[in-house]
Amino acid sequence: MSTIDVWAQITTLRMASEPWMETLLRWTGRAGDTLVPTVETTLAAMDEAGVEISLLSAWHGPAGVLISNDEVSKQIDTAPDRFRGLMSVDLNKPMEAVHEIRRLSADDRFVGVRLVPWLWDLPPNDRRYYPIYAACVDAGIPFCTQVGHTGPLKRSETGRLIPYLEDVLLDFPELVVVGGHVGFPWINELVSLAVKFPNFYVDTSAYALHRLPPDFVSFMKGVGRGRVMFGTNWPMLSPARCLKGLEGLGLNEQAQNRFLSGTARKVFKL
Repeated sequence: MSTIDVWAQITTLRMASEPWMETLLRWTGRAGDTLVPTVETTLAAMDEAGVEISLLSAWHGPAGVLISNDEVSKQIDTAPDRFRGLMSVDLNKPMEAVHEIRRLSADDRFVGVRLVPWLWDLPPNDRRYYPIYAACVDAGIPFCTQVGHTGPLKRSETGRLIPYLEDVLLDFPELVVVGGHVGFPWINELVSLAVKFPNFYVDTSAYALHRLPPDFVSFMKGVGRGRVMFGTNWPMLSPARCLKGLEGLGLNEQAQNRFLSGTARKVFKL
């Protein structure tokens, strides 16, 4: 069965050296590790778990570039049938960001934009995001973000869905939004947005499947059918570790296929 990982990154030493990374590693039980995987170790982890394609994310924050779009492009070059890219941009340079989205969206290997609100300490309804949303709609690509609490010792409020992400979905009804990391502890708000907005999706990155909140599993089987995608947050978690508990979710064959790859192929036009 084909699997697509919609949240991965091949971290640089710059990113691995960020102070908040230490708290994230402690959260995932890997305190003291230095997470700088290679293309080869990433492909080996994908092969171990039967992951066909991983979406590799660039990272940009207020302190600068942690994984550049050009670095992601070079990573894709090493295995173009296994990797696609999610670009990132500088919220403080809106026109430069718009030009970058236009440039990279012409390259069909880049299939979306990702910005992480907790890194910027700015909720997604902040005015600085709005040129990015318009550029995504114009390019026909999804905007990927993080919802729910944070593993690093950063404010979680930026990941709350209502009102912050709801404002975005109301203001940009054409924008496809993918919320990563499940949305706990605001699962009811996540369900509400999924019912209200057909252009809102979510992924299970940062969670091993056997650790998904029960309310989220119920959502996957109910109104969330066809709206949830598999993700890992590699290298913080491996695909094999994340897939543990797949059978315990109780998904039928069609629902499982959609979760593992079908919805991702549709949303990211793979």
